[in-house]
Amino acid sequence: MKVRVKKFMRQDEYVTCIKDINPASDHHYLILPNKHINTAKDLQPADIKLYDKIIGCVQLVMQKQGFDINSTRTGFHWPPFNTVNHLHLHLISPVENMSIVKRMVFKLNTPWFVSTDYVRSRLQKKDT
Repeated sequence: MKVRVKKFMRQDEYVTCIKDINPASDHHYLILPNKHINTAKDLQPADIKLYDKIIGCVQLVMQKQGFDINSTRTGFHWPPFNTVNHLHLHLISPVENMSIVKRMVFKLNTPWFVSTDYVRSRLQKKDT
């Protein structure tokens, strides 16, 4: 997948973090694995280490930006409610500055937007 961006927030051999072009709040980043995976639903047990790298990037960006964990939302759009077929984790802060519409689009634990814990639990179930 080719992505045109002026500046990467963070990039290493596993993940890339970029600013969302349609931000839901003051800070809205996408953390993408460099390896192509269609959606969070397509993650396999063999991808757990990569998934941990994605989650680790969240912590690094939050620390760098000084985000308050209580005012930050992370999650994945869940098929068929995704519009981009390349796995990406949304990191949004502060949630208090999201519009009503964006709060619905990025509402956790809905059929269209799921938490990182939900995705991890599905990965662990696949592994058993």
